[in-house]
Amino acid sequence: MINRAVRMNYHTNLLELEEHMYPLVDVQTPNVFHNLFPYTEVPKIAFNDRIVPHHMPDDIWITDTTFRDGQQSRAPYSTEQIVTIFDYLHKLGGPNGRIRQSEFFLYSKKDRDAVYKCLERGYKFPEVTSWIRASKKDFELVKDIGLKETGILVSCSDYHIFYKMKMTRKQAMEHYLSVIRECLETGISPRCHLEDITRADIYGYVIPFCLELNKLMEEYSIPIKVRCCDTMGYGVNYPGAVIPRSIPGIIYGILTHAGIPSELIEFHGHNDFYKAVSNSTTAWLYGASGVNCSLFGIGERTGNTPLEAMVFEYAQIKGSLDGMDTRVITELAEYYEKEIGYKVPSTTPFVGSAFNVTRAGIHADGLLKNEEIYNIFDTDKFLGRPPQVAVSNTSGLAGIAHWINNHYRLSGEKQVQKNSELVQMVKAWVDTQYEEGRVTVLTDEELISVIEESCARLNITL
Repeated sequence: MINRAVRMNYHTNLLELEEHMYPLVDVQTPNVFHNLFPYTEVPKIAFNDRIVPHHMPDDIWITDTTFRDGQQSRAPYSTEQIVTIFDYLHKLGGPNGRIRQSEFFLYSKKDRDAVYKCLERGYKFPEVTSWIRASKKDFELVKDIGLKETGILVSCSDYHIFYKMKMTRKQAMEHYLSVIRECLETGISPRCHLEDITRADIYGYVIPFCLELNKLMEEYSIPIKVRCCDTMGYGVNYPGAVIPRSIPGIIYGILTHAGIPSELIEFHGHNDFYKAVSNSTTAWLYGASGVNCSLFGIGERTGNTPLEAMVFEYAQIKGSLDGMDTRVITELAEYYEKEIGYKVPSTTPFVGSAFNVTRAGIHADGLLKNEEIYNIFDTDKFLGRPPQVAVSNTSGLAGIAHWINNHYRLSGEKQVQKNSELVQMVKAWVDTQYEEGRVTVLTDEELISVIEESCARLNITL
């Protein structure tokens, strides 16, 4: 019997005993974890209280799938729209490339034209990458365009291997590895999209597969990335939850037992159970350098992890935006609404028209006294969106005063107070509206009209 090696982990500065190797478990019948995913019941979150350590990488970043997964759920973008959005992503990511890559389809002429135009920009970040079918013809297409990396679908759950591909685990692994080898032969770096990883046998299939990827990396001296795809949004971030639903457990296993380094691990989440953002942040905390996102979360079914959310998650974790220009997020939202025709839901964090709008009168009173009381941070500084107060029958004098000061950009001594004659006149008009049966909030146009009329009567200007 050979003793396992003892090695220093320079991330934790602790000696560790080398783990056992994990061979492929080639089952005859699929293990689809019906104990956790009973199709006729709500999925179950089980716990075994096996806690894995945080392993935050030295460097973390965002990658973008707006033009790939994001396009699978909406009308295709035009070439011009793709290039414009790509320019915005470059500006948003800043000089340090916090938005590291953006992936593209290559199948249509429109997509290829967009890729060429984006490459012509000459940006270091985001790097242009692709997503292709696992075929020699597609590899040659990637090479002809001049891309250094491409995504390849390698579905890893028994749901996909047995039911969709009609293979055994051994057959699927051999097929994937042959395809990846073909990609490496062309000199292109593969990015393996481990589809449906949160329903896969992590130690019976995923870890053994990643160990084989390590062998190929050593043979070809070309990096191979591993993208952990929570395709159905089943992942959870709760400490002690069992795999395959545990995001900490999955990342820990790939990092520690398969030996894939953090810079080659990426997480791709879906929002079916409202966990895309928390799971993406958790992936960072437990060892993945990359999180894959789409603008405004636009993606298949309930969507992907919103890119703008992870910008602010990054800042909260790292204590710095590291050069990211967050005001571009507002510019992007305006571009989507005005040029693309996509309506962002009004209450969407950071980008919705009402995300920092206060409606309750008592809240408006607090906002008027000190906006820090009811605003998440300086939204004017970071998003070009000062806090707003919607005027209705619950806004009160404070809400109306705040609306006037905010809309007319009044500061210092020029600000109107809630007990001023102007505010009281507007309040009387508002009260009349609701006494006569109105149930909706007042529009900006209506308020501007009554304010101008009241100013004329009072012989004042704002």
